[in-house]
Amino acid sequence: MGDRRDRPERPERGDRNDRGDRGDRGDRSGGGRKGAPPEQTNAENFYYQKQMQSKTPMVVVLRDGEEIHGMIEWYDKTCIKVTRGSGPNLMIYKPSIKYMYKQGENG
Repeated sequence: MGDRRDRPERPERGDRNDRGDRGDRGDRSGGGRKGAPPEQTNAENFYYQKQMQSKTPMVVVLRDGEEIHGMIEWYDKTCIKVTRGSGPNLMIYKPSIKYMYKQGENG
C-alpha cells in the first residue's frame, strides 16, 4: 500500500496546467471587468413612452430645486421636451434633472 506505483501521477504544484488552454485570466471573455452599461435602459424608454401616450401631467424637479410642471412631449438620449400650459415649452437636459413624478403624487 505504501508503494508509489499504486497512485496515479500528479503534476507538480508549479507545473499545473491541467485545465486546458485558458491562458491568462485577463484573456477570458466574460470574465474580469464588465463592459460599460448601456447609455439608456429599456425601462427609461418605456417610462417616457407611457407618460407621453397617456399625456400624464408631470413634475420635473431640477438639481437646483426648481419644479417644472407639464407633460413630456418628446425625449432623446440627452434631453426631454416638456409642454407647459403656463409658459413656454422647455427642453431640459437629463443631467440637470434630480427626479420627476406624476403630478398629484407626493414627490
